[in-house]
Amino acid sequence: MKIVLLDAHTANPGDLSWQPLEAIAACEVHPRTPLDQTVARCAGAEIVITNKAPLTREIIAALPDLKYIGVTATGFNIVDVAAAKEHGIVVTNVPGYSTPAVAQHVIALILEMTNHVGHASRSVEAGGWVKCPDFAYWDHPIIELSGRTLGIIGYGEIGSAVARIAVAFGMKVLASKRTWKEAPPTGVTPAEIDDIFTQSDVISLHCPLTDATKHLVGERTLGLMKREAMIINTGRGPLVDEPALAKALNSGRIAAAALDVLSVEPAKADNPLLSAKNCLITPHVAWASRESRARLIDITAANLQAFLAGKPVNVVNG
Repeated sequence: MKIVLLDAHTANPGDLSWQPLEAIAACEVHPRTPLDQTVARCAGAEIVITNKAPLTREIIAALPDLKYIGVTATGFNIVDVAAAKEHGIVVTNVPGYSTPAVAQHVIALILEMTNHVGHASRSVEAGGWVKCPDFAYWDHPIIELSGRTLGIIGYGEIGSAVARIAVAFGMKVLASKRTWKEAPPTGVTPAEIDDIFTQSDVISLHCPLTDATKHLVGERTLGLMKREAMIINTGRGPLVDEPALAKALNSGRIAAAALDVLSVEPAKADNPLLSAKNCLITPHVAWASRESRARLIDITAANLQAFLAGKPVNVVNG
């Protein structure tokens, strides 16, 4: 049996081991795979592991030995799952592996936008404190989170983890979810999406990307927000209409935004958010703690073992 890893670098740039997969079968590990080399590299393989390397209908049709595709991510839109199903290929993903890391990153972004720790440190390094006549100074308002309202759009595993931390800070939480099968915990109030945009001081996006949620943050919903409100996106880039958000930031329609994802990644030089006012951008790293990536590899191997045992789990094209 042959296992091919198409783009292993992101999940494991060298600080972890692929031993959980290597214990199952010999692995051919490629740090990255250009699209035009995918078929050649996967030829003869029964198992292919991918993160962002696309497996299109044409590629799948050209791989008659392929039986299983493991996606080392929660999102699986890089695989044509319908084509895989037509060819009898099982596709799995890895849900939930990065929940603690993403929740932590969301809070880090909130704190940076309210406490400005990085900015303050850079100001001190530039000599600002040395030149100051007073024992303390600040050039951005420092905002307490206690008593403010966090709106969470998409109250799943990550959204609920963020909510627990926010409640510990003394924040009120409004949350939207497609269905509430049980009552939310203390401090969390179910709300409609428009009410979240209208009432929240901070909004954090955790919903899946669908036709209905594409550009959820757009001119209309940005117009509902408080002028002092902030928005955070660690979900999917296209949840945000980027030109509309840039316009809202530059005009002062909202106070700030913090994003870990963009509509095109890596970021393009002409993305209007790169030069927008009060816009903090991190390079899609919310998920990438060492602990998260270790869980990712372990669950990827467990998914494959379950498939080989005839009891596949985390199947996305069943």
